[in-house]
Amino acid sequence: MKIDVHVHITPPDIIRNYKKIGEKEPYFRLLSETPHNRFATYEQVAEHLQENHFDKGIVFGFGFQDMGLCRYVNDYTMEAIRQYPDLLIGYMVVPARHKDLEKEVERAYLGGLRGVGELFPEGQNMEIATLHETAFKDCLLHYQLPLLLHTNETVGHYYPGKTKVAMHEVETFIRHHQELTIILAHFGGGLLFFELMKELRAAFANVYYDTAAGVFLYDKEIYNVAREIGILNKILFGTDYPLLPISRYDESLSVLSDKERAMVMGENAKKILRF
Repeated sequence: MKIDVHVHITPPDIIRNYKKIGEKEPYFRLLSETPHNRFATYEQVAEHLQENHFDKGIVFGFGFQDMGLCRYVNDYTMEAIRQYPDLLIGYMVVPARHKDLEKEVERAYLGGLRGVGELFPEGQNMEIATLHETAFKDCLLHYQLPLLLHTNETVGHYYPGKTKVAMHEVETFIRHHQELTIILAHFGGGLLFFELMKELRAAFANVYYDTAAGVFLYDKEIYNVAREIGILNKILFGTDYPLLPISRYDESLSVLSDKERAMVMGENAKKILRF
């Protein structure tokens, strides 16, 4: 089974009006105005997955600061999974500290969405190190929802969307949410290397890492390193489509055996995700 765990979909009217929306959503404006930015409707995503012979794709809207916009893209994601029930798995986006968080999670869950993310700690002003003091954790545990969390490395070159959220903040968040299944986007911003530390390996038992946009950042040897660390079973294939198509990952995956490639491209995700 082939699964892409990191796919963005955008309603047509948001695509048409992205500049206007960006006036009130700084992080959305930052990302949408970059030369590399792409938008895709759920129909385009479905076509891309089918053309590449993928069995499933996890899709979600943009994680806005505004709850009204989050509700709107959640509605669009619900529509997507209704139209492609065998192909698309929907995740919901929410402002994690909003007073209506529990109400929106319940609504989206009843609408068929089975995870939360991609959430942007800095882009949504989440302050993740203290998020356990809110209703967020209990809400996700109640519905047994996996969480996809944006992370990025804090070294190297700057690019739009690269945030200043430090590794220790992500670590603190994970330590307070060990009961959750957590997927750290973009190879966890390098946090996966620290699973060599025994204390982190124990605390990160339910943490996974997706490959989204990894070809922009890491040499393909990262898969060999993950194998040596002993966490290749925690690597999940994600493209960040439409930023990158599935085909851009072929060369980087060439270091894997057929069995390992099957693990990364779907079998690992199949074991932990709710369909």
